[in-house]
Amino acid sequence: MKKWGILIVALIMVTSVLAACGQNKNNAGGNAPATENQGAADNGGSNGGAGKKLILGLSADFPPYEFRDSKGEIVGFDVEIAKEIAKDLGAELEIKDMLFDSLLNELESGRIDLVISGLSPTPERAEQVDLSKIYYKAEQAVVTVTENKDKYATMESLEGVKIGVQKSSIQEDIAKEIAGAKLTSLGKISDIIMQLQTGRVDAAIIEGPVAESFVKNVDGITITDAKPVTEDEGYVVGVKKGNTELLDQVNTTLDRLIEDGSIDKFVTEASELAEQ
Repeated sequence: MKKWGILIVALIMVTSVLAACGQNKNNAGGNAPATENQGAADNGGSNGGAGKKLILGLSADFPPYEFRDSKGEIVGFDVEIAKEIAKDLGAELEIKDMLFDSLLNELESGRIDLVISGLSPTPERAEQVDLSKIYYKAEQAVVTVTENKDKYATMESLEGVKIGVQKSSIQEDIAKEIAGAKLTSLGKISDIIMQLQTGRVDAAIIEGPVAESFVKNVDGITITDAKPVTEDEGYVVGVKKGNTELLDQVNTTLDRLIEDGSIDKFVTEASELAEQ
């Protein structure tokens, strides 16, 4: 009996060792959870081969940059730019829709590979993530209810009033510089428009093409003659700090799209779609 007992124990030990070896072999073959650097390399398109994925983070309430069409699909000219970047990388594009103020944290964490979402190149953002060259420039706008268009026709007229802005946006920074302004900072532009319609804010500072899109589609609001000014004009793509390979590819794609006129074409098509 003792010999059988010893033999059984020995067989169990051998089986366990073989099972462990088999699992280690599978993990070495790519089934182990990826580290942060491995994930960035795979998603960033630097490995080559099939199955690569490029994860884009955006806030899909910013027409014509990114928004949902009548079918609920995320569209816009930022999306078209992202598709071109993915194509040049030979990667599949995956889009994650989230609040604007969470995008850079998601990028830092490695849960997304790039941000294209009307992102302005502020010094603070440049410290947090790496930024591409500017691919598009647009002015800012002040929006209010139609009957107050003349009342808020200058930046001085906004002093001391209630102003709606998108949280963590360049428009929020502009509003903070207005003397006595009472800010309501929200995650979505559509919520800011609702605050405006219901009188909870007197005016809103919104990026120009986005403001135009909402004015064309929402009754009772208009763009005033006030002209917000910022040093951080233009929009860029954000990638994780140190991911120079992806940043170089992004800039290469942007150069091509700017040179051949594709970005202007994307803007026109997205603007027309947003008006439908």
